[in-house]
This record gives sequence, C-alpha cells and structure tokens, in this order.
Amino acid sequence: HLATPIRVAIVGLGFGAEFIPIDQAYPGVEMYAICCRNKDNLNKTGDKHNITTRYTNYDDLLRDDKIDAVHINSPIPDHASHTLKALAAGKHVACTVPMATSQEDCRKIVELQRHVNKIYMMMETTIYSREYLFVKEMYDKGDLGRIQFLRGSHQQDMNGWPHYWPGLPPMWYATHCVSPCLALMCTPSQPATAEHVTCHGSGRIREDLIAHYGSPFAIETATFRIKGTDVAAEVTRSLFDTARQYRESFDVYGSLSSFEWQQVEGGKHVIHTGGRPEPDIPRHVHVPDYAHLLPPSIQPFTQPSTIQDADHLSFVQGGGHGGSHPHLVHAFIEAILHHRPAFPDAPTSANWTMIGLCAHESAMKGGDKIVIPEM
Repeated sequence: HLATPIRVAIVGLGFGAEFIPIDQAYPGVEMYAICCRNKDNLNKTGDKHNITTRYTNYDDLLRDDKIDAVHINSPIPDHASHTLKALAAGKHVACTVPMATSQEDCRKIVELQRHVNKIYMMMETTIYSREYLFVKEMYDKGDLGRIQFLRGSHQQDMNGWPHYWPGLPPMWYATHCVSPCLALMCTPSQPATAEHVTCHGSGRIREDLIAHYGSPFAIETATFRIKGTDVAAEVTRSLFDTARQYRESFDVYGSLSSFEWQQVEGGKHVIHTGGRPEPDIPRHVHVPDYAHLLPPSIQPFTQPSTIQDADHLSFVQGGGHGGSHPHLVHAFIEAILHHRPAFPDAPTSANWTMIGLCAHESAMKGGDKIVIPEM
C-alpha cells in the first residue's frame, strides 16, 4: 500500500465498467472518478460502485489535479484525441485498442508521450489472456523449440455494434490478431515489431457498408516479417458479411512443438509434438489459469463469473477475453509504480496498430508492400 494512492479515472462505461471493481480491489489504487456522456448511465454506475467523482465532460475530468491516470474506453474514433489530451494534461494513459486510426495520430501520441514522460499502455487483451500466457510459458521453457511461423485471426460479426463500426476497414482493428504474434517474439531488451506488410482484400461487403469508409473487402489477410528475425506471420480479419462464429485466435509453429487454437468456441486447443508416430503427434490440451501471477486481491477477476455485464457484445462474442482484465490492470499500475515502459509501450503500440493501418493501405493498392513508419 502506498502512502498516496494512484488515483485512476475510467472513461467510457460500457466495456470500461468491467475494470472498476478490479481497480477498487488493487492495493495502492483509488478508483477515483468515472466519465460518461450519458448522465443516467454515469450515475447508475457511480451508485453501483460507490464512486462519487463523476464527469460527463472529458475536459473537465482532465482538469482534476487529483487524477493520476486515465483509462480510456471511449469509441475507436476518439482514442487518439482522448489520449493526446490526457498526456498533455500530465496523466498516465491506458487506452483500449487500437491506439489510433491514422499513422499521423500514432506518431503524435509517441512523440507527446516521450515529451511528457508519462506512461502509455495500449490495453491489448490477447497478450494477457491465459492462452497467450500458456504459450509464452511453453516458449520460455524451450518446449516449442525455434519458432518457425505465426498465424493470427480475428473474425467477428459486427452487425448491431455502435455507429462507427459499419464498414470499418477490417485491418484498422487488427491488434487482437497481430499482437500475440509479435508479443511472443519480444525480448526484455527488444520489443518485436514489423518493418513492412503486404495485404490482400477478398470478397465484398454490402454497398451501404462500403459507403462509410470506402473499404469494399469482406476479409483482409496480411503477411509481415518480424524485424531482425527470419520469422513471418500471417493475420486475417473480417467484420461483416462473412459467415463464421466469433474467433480471436493465434497459432504458433515451432521446431519441437506447435500450438493451434480451438476450431470453435468450447472446443479444445491442440499441441502438436514432433518426433512421435503420426497418430500421436496431436493432443488436446487444457490451458490453466494464471491468476497466481497477480496480487491476491485481484486474482478472482480472471474468472468469467466476475464479468459485470455478461450481455455486452464483447463478452457474448469474446468469451471473457481469456481472463486478461486483471493482468492488464496489474501491468499498467506496475509500470506507473516503477516508472518503466508498459507492455506494450507507446512506440510498440504504434507499430502493432500501424501494421493494420498499413495492411489496409496495401489491400487498397492491390497487395503492394507498404513500409511501416519508424517510431
């Protein structure tokens, strides 16, 4: 416990409300303020969680000097502007994915974060899910051997989601399939990034959807090589007019063992082990929980039973995000406490976001190789 707690404000109370009880249970953190444009929802959430400091105006929240850190869960088009305002106000920032929807805004965030010397973390759920932590543990122990190839996919039907989703270019929201491929290849001294990307669009969505962003493709599939390695990755995204159960997955192929994601929700993941008779190569595997990595007070929040709004579409389709929420909070608070880069930090988040932005540019140019700007 700290003499002065870290005071956190949460902005956006749909998905964002899931983090309120985690922050309230975290040692040394004060879940201080909430912000939502809908006053009824603001007061309902504040009353439920006994939070008295409430804002309907984001700028008013940023003028509150008691707030140390802002956790942004606003709509995608607001991520960049909300992040830039919070950093300029001297706040640490955690922001849900993606970092931004333009290369220019990604660069602005990286530059401002360096200037103000505050923590920035993109709150990417997949790299704190129990499945990712399981595969990472296998890799660190040497069970996978040399990584030979990585594949990620995120297929989701976004019909019925908020107004900014219809027609969104698939790769603009690619971090859920990009991030685990890159995170696995990170070392303590060198975050894994990509230098260039090639992407092909396939199929066509409805004309009324195309009109929103000018993006025609039902599916976008990209390949990129991880900088400084001989390893390549492939990622696939779809958002509309593609018949497929929700899938947010990654596969890892190693020289000794490989991990493949379950084919359908409720299925089992598969480990393939080399050097065995052909029938014995694959086996189903149970992925354990990793709550033991967390402070005891927030360990229960890895379980689906702690989800506040089980009817929210991100949980109906997302399966609870693999128990990642308390791990995200822990990583962000630890970065603030020790004033060390979060994982992922601003430059890394920018690269992982821009892989998707540049991938869509490639698809619109017929599969041209696009260089990802250095950050």
